[in-house]
Amino acid sequence: MYKWPELRKSLSVLVLAGFSLAASAADYTNIGRAATPKEVAAWDIDVRPDFRGLPKGRGSVDQGQQVWDGKCASCHGTFGESNQVFTPIVGGTTKDDVKNGRVAALTGNSQPQRTTLMKVATVSTLWDYINRAMPWNAPKTLTTDEVYAVTAYILNLGGVVADDFTMSNENIAEVQKRMPNRNGMTQSHGLWQTSGKPDVKNTACMKDCLKEVKITSELPAFARSANGNPVEQNRTIGAVRGVDLSKAAVIKVSAPAADEGLKLAKQYACTACHGVKDKVVGPGFAQIAAKYKGDANAEANLIKKIKTGGSGAWGDIPMPPQGHIKDADIKTMLDWVMRQ
Repeated sequence: MYKWPELRKSLSVLVLAGFSLAASAADYTNIGRAATPKEVAAWDIDVRPDFRGLPKGRGSVDQGQQVWDGKCASCHGTFGESNQVFTPIVGGTTKDDVKNGRVAALTGNSQPQRTTLMKVATVSTLWDYINRAMPWNAPKTLTTDEVYAVTAYILNLGGVVADDFTMSNENIAEVQKRMPNRNGMTQSHGLWQTSGKPDVKNTACMKDCLKEVKITSELPAFARSANGNPVEQNRTIGAVRGVDLSKAAVIKVSAPAADEGLKLAKQYACTACHGVKDKVVGPGFAQIAAKYKGDANAEANLIKKIKTGGSGAWGDIPMPPQGHIKDADIKTMLDWVMRQ
């Protein structure tokens, strides 16, 4: 039972809290609105290890190869062996790994490169990442059936499923039982520093905070070679290729400019490979502008280059085709690029 002074104190706190909430709500009058169920559903796309959230669909290995050849091979190689930048997806697993659920090469370090199929323990992770992030220049453009098909094709390259296999929401749990590293998951090390403290169980640090926030995009030095240096890797399939990441330029994010061309370049992920002034993976936009300055055919040639992709103009690293970008958006971007 409350004594009067305690009750009066409690009521005062409640009144102040209510006033504070009312004042807070008043501060945001006419700003924002509650998300609709359809909007929430559009964002709620995660697929869990127990396959909760997995949509209905199906796709065969053959269908996956067709999608792969058109939208994935330019970055990941025809057989998942990768190219100069991206690390291999397929390789390093055996029939015994599929049978035992543990990749032997991870223990013996007998492979020059730890591939995706060697490390990933759950097929839901593979499906979910393809669904939300691929192709990297146009994420979320694959249909649900295409995601099933591409996942099936990757697993077929690794000998996990047969050539005539069709993956669906109804049989993906059976595929999980064939994942080569399904019994190899561990939480005993950090994400980047495999010999360090697990970073997935850390508590938030709330002291010694930086007084000035500086927005940059940069991997810490110890993380840049977490997946090895591609130039030193011996790929088991295809030509031996790779770039020396230790000599690659560090990506620095410039201050955003209120320009429609730059906004579109970011929207279509062009800035993932091209800096505004400096080379990242491909040349900087200013370098492109300098090369084509005074060229009457610059716009036509660059439009073709963006739509069809290719390599050779600035080195061996290929530029993936961007046929999905509207002509008007390309011209807006080129107008901005040529003013750099």
